[in-house]
Formats: sequence, structure tokens, C-alpha cells
Amino acid sequence: MPEVTIRYFAAARAAAGESTATAEAGSIKDLVGVVSAGRPELARVLGICTFLLDGERVDLDAGLEDGALVDALPPFAGG
Repeated sequence: MPEVTIRYFAAARAAAGESTATAEAGSIKDLVGVVSAGRPELARVLGICTFLLDGERVDLDAGLEDGALVDALPPFAGG
């Protein structure tokens, strides 16, 4: 299973209580499940996030390779 890094931003960072984490996962969907296991608030926030894989927007089915960098971007508001 590939080891990847996920970076949390804004509300995702607040829910995670950290800015980054590493985990083993084969897809974005798997990664979300691994990092949010037992953390319902993080699961809720990640459920509305957009994900970037090495800087490119991807969907939950995107496969991961060892060393990949995933960014979790919740919806932003502001003006």
C-alpha cells in the first residue's frame, strides 16, 4: 500500500488538529477513510472537500502512488 501525505487546510486543519498526516492508502477515498477513522468531525469536513493530488484536482477514485501529496481543501468563504 502506498504511503502518502495529506495536507489539511482551513476547516479541515481545525478538525484534524494538525496540518499534515501520513497514511497508507490506495485511493483518495481510502485515504479519507483511514485518516478520519474514529474522527466524525474530520470525516464530515473531508466529505465536502476538494482534493488535489500533486497539485491537480482529482475525484475520490483517484489512485495514489508512494510519496504522493494530497491537499484537502474545504469550501472557502470570504470577500
